[in-house]
Amino acid sequence: MLERIKASIPALPPAEQRVAKLLLADPRSFATLPVAELAERAHVSKPTVVRFCRSVGYDGLADFKLKLAGSVNEGVPFVHRAVDDDDKAGDIVVKVIDNAVAAMLRYRNAAASQAVERAIAALAETGRRSSEGRRIEFYGVGNSGIVAQDAQHKFFRLGVTAAAVSDGHMQVMSATMLKPGDCAVVISNSGRSRDLLDVADIARRKGATVIVITASGSPLAREALGHAGSILLAADHPEDADRYSPMVSRLLHLLIVDILATGVALRLGAEQLRPMLQEIKRNLRQRRYAEPQPRLARDAASDGGGERGGSSGRAVAAAAARGAGVGDAAAGAAGSSARGDQPLASAGRGVAPSDSSSSTP
Repeated sequence: MLERIKASIPALPPAEQRVAKLLLADPRSFATLPVAELAERAHVSKPTVVRFCRSVGYDGLADFKLKLAGSVNEGVPFVHRAVDDDDKAGDIVVKVIDNAVAAMLRYRNAAASQAVERAIAALAETGRRSSEGRRIEFYGVGNSGIVAQDAQHKFFRLGVTAAAVSDGHMQVMSATMLKPGDCAVVISNSGRSRDLLDVADIARRKGATVIVITASGSPLAREALGHAGSILLAADHPEDADRYSPMVSRLLHLLIVDILATGVALRLGAEQLRPMLQEIKRNLRQRRYAEPQPRLARDAASDGGGERGGSSGRAVAAAAARGAGVGDAAAGAAGSSARGDQPLASAGRGVAPSDSSSSTP
């Protein structure tokens, strides 16, 4: 939280910069002092203190102090530890998990709820107008392109027109076709990709709402802070991307996508989503692999419990034969098996008659 505020100082007005410097000098005191004393120490008015809190993405002074207190008092029970070349498997497990947990807890304490609310509102409004041709485009390259694909997978199930684009040329063409009312979600770990900077600029000029998920202080983040039609969702993490694959950033970005998808689903309403999601599940069940009926179960069914169960035994055996692709002839043989004439062989070999002279070609 403090790192993000420090990175945003150049974009703040001079009076709000003084409030930010007062905060960074003594965060614990800032979280407990009343607004009048904060304004006096920073040599600004009380409304300026409140405006500063909103400028950095919070609902107001009370919300800002709550998040600040959680950040400086709770602390994070996990520390970032880079993986070393001589680490054993147990060390790798502990370090990778601790790094991921630390990043998520840090984001929980530092997340700007106002920015998240604005992003959810914009995405939900675009989702409601999908029938009018409005759409959501997710842009990312490399590792962030995988996150963009996951976002598209989550949002299109909500009945929203969504697409993920990871090729640079396709991104330019896609952004050029955006219109007012559309949303462009730009995902970047470094915030320095020239392709994504160009795409965000094109989408902004076309009138689309641009939502940026990236590290605060990066060029992409500064561009988002400098335009009213853009929303910055800062995702900061102490990760050495030059040493190994940026695993924590991917998990953190996936978490932010989950937050946005959950918020949009709640905005769209259960009445609209529940019937569609239930139908999707029913259709997907039909695509699942069904275990074949075991041999012993087929034999028990064919026995039918004597005279009384003969009909049901023949029906089950016939159904099993048809399900195995044996055909009507095998089904008839299975029915005779229930009467004790012939044993039923495995489905892969068909029916093996006990009397070779009675077999048909």
